[in-house]
Amino acid sequence: MTEDGKSLERVTFSRGYDVCIMAIDGTWRRDCQLNAISDNDAVLTVEGSIQGLNLKEFFLLLSSTGLAYRRCELIRVNGTEMDVQFLKGRQGKKKAGPRKEAHFGA
Repeated sequence: MTEDGKSLERVTFSRGYDVCIMAIDGTWRRDCQLNAISDNDAVLTVEGSIQGLNLKEFFLLLSSTGLAYRRCELIRVNGTEMDVQFLKGRQGKKKAGPRKEAHFGA
């Protein structure tokens, strides 16, 4: 269990699940096998070379249409296997409050 009381259970796939990783700007894409996933991270096996790719921040596409995805950063590479961590929303970003309307008196 973590400090906030949530368990970090990881689901492991025996044969892998077909996914893709893609650059934030869409300039590159690689097919992968999703080997394991939790709320915070995942283990992937990448098909093809990742040499020269910017893996500081990228998308993990969980569906073929791209409608299910997670924003990620690379944690570790071991051959064709890589560990990624999911990036949560930006810290310190505030939601806009209700707008105040200007009233002009006559």
